[in-house]
Amino acid sequence: MTNEDRYLRQAIALARANIEQGGRPFGAVVVRDDAVIATGVNEIHATNDPTAHAELTALRAASRHLGSPDLSGCSVYASGHPCPMCMAAMHMAGVRKVAYAYGNEDGAPFGLSTAAVYEDLAKPFAEQSMAICHLPVRMPDHPDLYAEWAQARSKQA
Repeated sequence: MTNEDRYLRQAIALARANIEQGGRPFGAVVVRDDAVIATGVNEIHATNDPTAHAELTALRAASRHLGSPDLSGCSVYASGHPCPMCMAAMHMAGVRKVAYAYGNEDGAPFGLSTAAVYEDLAKPFAEQSMAICHLPVRMPDHPDLYAEWAQARSKQA
């Protein structure tokens, strides 16, 4: 058995345990330097937080463990195909590898596929199911929010 198989089996075991707790069948494992540094399960049922997906709870735990939001050098092993939100979070955190055991086609018969969300997000904003618009509002006393952030950050360095 490869390490990847072992990590995916651990993610599946977490998902099974989460089912027993009333949760959805999703678990995730974060690995760095061939060691598990964090795990997570889907906690939507317990928290009513729609962002409490297994991958995100695992990323949050990994960031706390490392004391940094930078998860460069980490890989994520998930029981199911990560949704676009989780994929974006992993990408933004610096995760360079994602592997999953069950695909969207496996979850579709049970209402557990995010393929339709991927399809919708691939469309131009004007064609997506959610209204998305850019409204360039600026505050008169503070006209450039991003420049203000950069200035504050440079003072902290």
